[in-house]
Amino acid sequence: MQEWANQLCENRQFGSKMTDSKYFTTTKKGEIFELKAELNSDKKEKKKEAVKKVIASMTVGKDVSALFPDVVNCMQTDNLELKKLVYLYLMNYAKSQPDMAIMAVNTFVKDCEDPNPLIRALAVRTMGCIRVDKITEYLCEPLRKCLKDEDPYVRKTAAVCVAKLHDINAQLVEDQGFLDTLKDLISDSNPMVVANAVAALSEIAESHPNSNLLDLNPQTINKLLTALNECTEWGQIFILDCLANYTPRDDRESQSICERVTPRLSHANSAVVLSAVKVLMKFMEMLPKDLDYYGTLLKKLAPPLVTLLSAEPELQYVALRNINLIVQRRPEILKHEMKVFFVKYNDPIYVKLEKLDIMIRLASQANIAQVLAELKEYATEVDVDFVRKAVRAIGRCAIKVEQSAERCVSTLLDLIQTKVNYVVQEAIVVIKDIFRKYPNKYESVIATLCENLDSLDEPEARAAMIWIVGEYAERIDNADELLESFLEGFHDESTQVQLQLLTAIVKLFLKKPTETQELVQQVLSLATQDSDNPDLRDRGYIYWRLLSTDPVAAKEVVLAEKPLISEETDLIEPTLLEELICHIGTLASVYHKPPSAFVEGSRGVQHKRLPGSAGSGESVESPDPGAAATETPPAVIPSQGDLLGDLLNLDLTPTTTTGPPPPTTSGMQMGAMDLLGGGLDSLMGDESEPPPIPLRTDTRHSPQLPHQSPSPPDYSPTELGGDIGGNPAMGAAFGAAPATMPASFNAPGSGGLDDLFDLGGGVGMPMGALNPPKAVWLPAMKAKGLEISGVFVRRAGVIQMEMTLTNKAMSVMTDFAIQFNRNSFGLAPAGPLQILTPLSPNQSIEAALPLSTVGPVMKMEPLNNLQVAVKNNIDVFYFSCQYPISMLFVEDGKMERQVFLATWKDIPNDNESQFQIKDCHLNSDAASNKLQSSNIFTIAKRTVEGQDMLYQSMKLTNGIWVLAELRVQAGNPNYTISLKCRAPEVSQCVFQNYEAVLKN
Repeated sequence: MQEWANQLCENRQFGSKMTDSKYFTTTKKGEIFELKAELNSDKKEKKKEAVKKVIASMTVGKDVSALFPDVVNCMQTDNLELKKLVYLYLMNYAKSQPDMAIMAVNTFVKDCEDPNPLIRALAVRTMGCIRVDKITEYLCEPLRKCLKDEDPYVRKTAAVCVAKLHDINAQLVEDQGFLDTLKDLISDSNPMVVANAVAALSEIAESHPNSNLLDLNPQTINKLLTALNECTEWGQIFILDCLANYTPRDDRESQSICERVTPRLSHANSAVVLSAVKVLMKFMEMLPKDLDYYGTLLKKLAPPLVTLLSAEPELQYVALRNINLIVQRRPEILKHEMKVFFVKYNDPIYVKLEKLDIMIRLASQANIAQVLAELKEYATEVDVDFVRKAVRAIGRCAIKVEQSAERCVSTLLDLIQTKVNYVVQEAIVVIKDIFRKYPNKYESVIATLCENLDSLDEPEARAAMIWIVGEYAERIDNADELLESFLEGFHDESTQVQLQLLTAIVKLFLKKPTETQELVQQVLSLATQDSDNPDLRDRGYIYWRLLSTDPVAAKEVVLAEKPLISEETDLIEPTLLEELICHIGTLASVYHKPPSAFVEGSRGVQHKRLPGSAGSGESVESPDPGAAATETPPAVIPSQGDLLGDLLNLDLTPTTTTGPPPPTTSGMQMGAMDLLGGGLDSLMGDESEPPPIPLRTDTRHSPQLPHQSPSPPDYSPTELGGDIGGNPAMGAAFGAAPATMPASFNAPGSGGLDDLFDLGGGVGMPMGALNPPKAVWLPAMKAKGLEISGVFVRRAGVIQMEMTLTNKAMSVMTDFAIQFNRNSFGLAPAGPLQILTPLSPNQSIEAALPLSTVGPVMKMEPLNNLQVAVKNNIDVFYFSCQYPISMLFVEDGKMERQVFLATWKDIPNDNESQFQIKDCHLNSDAASNKLQSSNIFTIAKRTVEGQDMLYQSMKLTNGIWVLAELRVQAGNPNYTISLKCRAPEVSQCVFQNYEAVLKN
């Protein structure tokens, strides 16, 4: 249809003015026969009129395929208008008449060599649109000639034809070498040819994501930027979209591209503006925020986005949906443009709601008064949906800007006093959220809310009010009466209200047991016996059993402290937001969904991501082309999932092996090595092999080690990689699995943990090392009588989890098994949990579980958090504990002096963290000895003006090196420690370990 529209529009240039309507009038019964006669007429004018009538019939849906041979005969003409009409007919009916279409091939081939460039382009365009395999075979030679035609109009048409032909027969295009010719067209002198070549290559690349068709490099990018200034607006969009797929080598190149793209922001076409914004938003990620140009670019981005809001409503909506994404990523761009998003009286509802959403995202302490005044005004509008959204917006402002919470609550109370039913109900819903965010702060308004109880008729509002009554039952004298009034029509309520009412009455009973016993029995009976809703019935049975067996446990479960709700519960998830930013100006940015969610087939499923920000250490592109081929892609530790989601899927059947596990050479080991080969540096996309360390003579910012040689020796990247990046076996893991694993990976061990600040310095457990007591990890109350207490220890390079399992239930426990969730350092059981005898009631048993560090990896919060599932014959139980980071310090963590100095210089200053250890009364030698028992090794000691400076190193099981400078001043109980590491995430845990060891 697009082709027809284009052709019909072009036909208007050849005399088809306002008289074309006559061709669409109904004709006589023998229409086909008359048209056939006219098509075979000797008069050229009559032929042209007949073809127009055929096209008109085709356009309104009539079947005129019977005239195919007669129309094809009209191709032999010099009249351009007639030729266009015949080609239009051919495109539509060639697929249903493939044998007849072959008749037209000779004419196509002949037209491709016509002196008139318009006819040459028309012929090649039409051949590309006829999706018949027999014709595509004849298209290759004419297409090859047209791709190298002297006229740019023919070349640009031929470029698009390659993409069409690729869609029909991809193998043919590759065999004929058309893709290489298309790549050559990027260097064409005509900007429109360049734009069409880029468009065609992008289209082909989308259907073949793994083919590196658009091999973008600085030279190609320069050609595209040059063409950008001269081609048409749609050509500019193609080029800008292509630029958005490029990752600059550094911030300088990123700034250069931004400077050349910025003028597109003032273009009249909104699609060009949004494409330019997409490029700038992506490349800004690589610019340092302290750069002057960064601030200038932020200021330049605001005016074009504001201008888009003066267009018609449909364009406004598209612009607002894109702006919504932009302000989530960079709110500073539009932070001073709040007034632009104020709603106008004549805005359509879809524009109003979108503006409201952006207003809340831009709300801050500086503009909250202005925003609240505006929202209060909106709450008095006549449009019910808009009013509801405005009232909810006031609640969201209270949650987002804490300083405004009191003013927001006051505004909501004013709205409740209006007694407008839907306003009151929305206000109660948002006040519930405010109570969740600020507990015990605004409960004085509950009385006002209770006055409006009878007017509530919407399930969400009724459920919110019931929650408030149940949560604050001890402060409401007649709470039982209020809840009882809801109970009268229990079966007529929605499920949402029934569930909330059940929970609220159980809360009330736990707070006032003597007064509400009858009420709780009534609601439990209604929920379990009279209801056929499985959710309600299950919850009722859970409460009933809890209350009847263990009221104390019931109180802990039902009245547990609730987590505060987040400031922005409706923010788009960061990874998805990054992908959507890369799709600004497309349907994905309007739907707020990735293309893979609504595009069928293989197209559009490529996941795009923003480049790493400047200074993050992320390697975006290897400057050495040779290195790029062998370099392993930077591994990213996956983000933390929820505890149950991962642990419930674990296979907890006890393993039958009794000896230590065999060395792993499967994908598990490979995966663990890949993710942690460079330590947690991989979080920042660090390369698998560190670059050579520059040994500078300028040591102003480096530790001065005593007796250092004046000219330190050079260290090769491989040598330093073995020392700094981790065990050399890690490098081997990328190629072939090593025959034996390093001891630090497969050795069983033991360890303990009391709490985060009692980590224990003596992880190796030699004489004088810290041996923390066992902590209760799983209370009996939460595990049906099974209590687990334990500690992590490290002895002779072996990590162990030493546990005491106590049976406080009345039945025997057997069939124990254990499994860990993915964690930051790949800790996993190195063998089964060995409990060979049944655990009788009131009996305790000791168990030591050897651990390895080659399990699946996922970054946890905090970094040393471990989520555990334990199974027995009764059930599966879950708990979390934290292991001291010192468990992971290996025994070969002492670095050579020169390597230490070179490494300290090489690690960026941004990665340095400084901490204070207070109330410590050890001298430097005692501190050094104590730390050495935890595998923290002193490299050198220096005394400057009475202050001892200890230079220390430690190495984690995954190859991360941590360097430290500990300053001890005689007579001063406060130490200063500076930590440097390629993965600064571990510094906090290391500091806590220092504090625990030195203070013990």
